[in-house]
Amino acid sequence: MQVILSQLEIDQKITRLAHQIIENTFEQETLYIGGICGNGIQLAEKIKEIILNHSSQKIIVFEITLNKSEPWSEPISLSVPQETLKNGYILLVDDVINSGKTMQYALVKLLEQATKAIKTVALVDRQHRRYPIKADFVGISLSTTLKERVEVELSDKNSHAFLK
Repeated sequence: MQVILSQLEIDQKITRLAHQIIENTFEQETLYIGGICGNGIQLAEKIKEIILNHSSQKIIVFEITLNKSEPWSEPISLSVPQETLKNGYILLVDDVINSGKTMQYALVKLLEQATKAIKTVALVDRQHRRYPIKADFVGISLSTTLKERVEVELSDKNSHAFLK
């Protein structure tokens, strides 16, 4: 197991992602940040805190719950009423993009409502796409083999990203 991002590096990447988001969305009064269940929602909350400290934008964070291994097997749910997102500027957040499957299914759910824009945010982009998803805001891009796996552990004091 190889550490690819330490606590300090993860904090720096999240801060940079938040500042890039501010630079690219400064015209938006309200941002809706949808974190995919697990690390995605934790990452969304961390991004929210940084944006709130450096911008006057209103931030609404919501969780997207889905079965990551078989997203079609059960309904995908949002922690806010779906109508709330109508004509909103949405950031779809997850820790790692691998094949793009999880983000693709979450995106389909978000597209059930008319939106102003949807941008994707990932801490780690593995670039092994089987689905037509691209990351608009990326912490780090990695070229890995298909057999390698990236795992991210997020906590307040001991976050790490590992390559297995």
